[in-house]
Amino acid sequence: MAAPHHPTGHGPVTGNPYETAPLGRALPAPCRACGAGTAVDFKVRSHTGVLIMMRFQHLDGPFCRDCGLAVVRQMTYRTLIIGWWGPLSLVILNPLTLVWNLVAHLKYRALPPSDPAPGRTHLDTGPPVLRRPLTYVTLVPLAWAVWVVTQIVSHST
Repeated sequence: MAAPHHPTGHGPVTGNPYETAPLGRALPAPCRACGAGTAVDFKVRSHTGVLIMMRFQHLDGPFCRDCGLAVVRQMTYRTLIIGWWGPLSLVILNPLTLVWNLVAHLKYRALPPSDPAPGRTHLDTGPPVLRRPLTYVTLVPLAWAVWVVTQIVSHST
């Protein structure tokens, strides 16, 4: 037997408020990590570049403010440490991944703080990315890239 439909004719009537809303619009899903009700569904990415090999990873939301910031920090940190070690990664892919994660950071930071579902906790945000010592490993490939560009420019003149 089919589930009864909402009086507006849009979607089934169920006991779960997250399945459908009046007029057929889906309500946002709770945070997948802690169950908080205020969450944004946005993908967070990381990139690993090693010479000619590359690896892309992503983690889909929805995440609340605290859990989203924790995931962004973890994946951005990983990208900063091991994302630069290939030519395409250095020039194109890692910077794009970092920009994507900056957008994710802004989306999650704009959310109001929320309480996790009973019996659950937020993910640990840890320290901000720029306060983690290994973040500055990024300076090694960036210094190399600057050196290469200056050598090319100096030899072409």
